[in-house]
Amino acid sequence: MNRQFYMLLVVFCLVLKFFLALGIGEIIDAINAGGSDFTDQYGIFYREDPMHGSIGVASDYGRRYLISRVSPEDQLLYQTERYHSDSFEYQIRIPEDGEYVLVLKFSEVYFTEPNRKVFDVALNGVVVVKQLDIFAKVGRAVAHDEYVPFAVKNGNLLIGNELISFNGKLAVQFIKTDKDNPKVNALYVIRGTLQDVPKLPDIYADAREEPQVDLEREVTGEPESDSLKWASGPKQANPYIYQDQAEQILPFLVALACFFPVLYCLCKL
Repeated sequence: MNRQFYMLLVVFCLVLKFFLALGIGEIIDAINAGGSDFTDQYGIFYREDPMHGSIGVASDYGRRYLISRVSPEDQLLYQTERYHSDSFEYQIRIPEDGEYVLVLKFSEVYFTEPNRKVFDVALNGVVVVKQLDIFAKVGRAVAHDEYVPFAVKNGNLLIGNELISFNGKLAVQFIKTDKDNPKVNALYVIRGTLQDVPKLPDIYADAREEPQVDLEREVTGEPESDSLKWASGPKQANPYIYQDQAEQILPFLVALACFFPVLYCLCKL
């Protein structure tokens, strides 16, 4: 009986993981900016920030907040970041011709008003996100993703209507403007189209008034890291928590529906 229960549990977990990953294209590379290795709820593995100790500043100041609009499992992706007082870039090698999507992950945990942190994002010199103001788009401590489709063919990089020569290295550039420092929380490149990319829930789907949770606590002695030591910006209540509950439980319901036929077949053995 114990063996049969164990088999059922294994089958259920495999079915659930399959449906969570269903529809996701091949991940070319993923980086947890300012953070360590991390695997998200979709099974996407983000490698440790390759620019540790070199360019810019790695910060986990966002860990004192619960980031809205993202599942508890993936909070860390939006709580760590890399910023720089000048423009900076990540390079990702694209192995072959095909269609791809760059996914950029952001959250604003410093400023409490718009028009303070504003910057551009470019791919190999082509601006793909202009005048990005995270706070103006979603507010404070709220997840925000940008999706940038592009294609590689015959030594050329196609971004929208722009066609430029391509040497196999994708430069993801965060461009300093006359506002505060450019930043990014995480990024990845997926082979496929926008339909293959897991999306954040609609920001207006389930808005409800709840106080933002500040995880900052009184600490005695030395702080855990420099990024927490150099805390910045006043505490600010966030009146909304954005969660699309239906979207979150849909994979579970589908997996559950597949589980019972499997259970019936195993019981017949």
